[in-house]
Amino acid sequence: MLRTSNTIQSGRPRRGILSAELLLTLPILTVLLFGLLEFSLLFFARGDVVEASRAGARAARLHGATEESVEAEVRYSLGGRLAPHARVLMDLGHKTGDEVSVAVEVPMATASPDLLWLIGYSLNGRELLCETRMAKE
Repeated sequence: MLRTSNTIQSGRPRRGILSAELLLTLPILTVLLFGLLEFSLLFFARGDVVEASRAGARAARLHGATEESVEAEVRYSLGGRLAPHARVLMDLGHKTGDEVSVAVEVPMATASPDLLWLIGYSLNGRELLCETRMAKE
């Protein structure tokens, strides 16, 4: 005969088992959720940094480009959240055929909240960096 009640063979109820299981698994699930959120925000911010670097390199390869115009193009492409904290490094070639290089560096802490510092993974001091090189026209 099958038993369908929540009792062990000795007849005592098992009321605290679900609470104990939840207590053990909830921190693990919370860390996974925070990690998923943090890394997805960093992934999207990385795409913005890559696109800003490419936009800056496209602006830098044109004849008559200045450092101010390239930096303005990079900051416009980054948008309002990342642009104030971005650092733009560039090497504008002098003549046609020279290599043009634009690097964009943004602190990770501005792209995502530092959610995993509790487990020892902090974003402080880490950077998102992308460099694009093109030939000057």
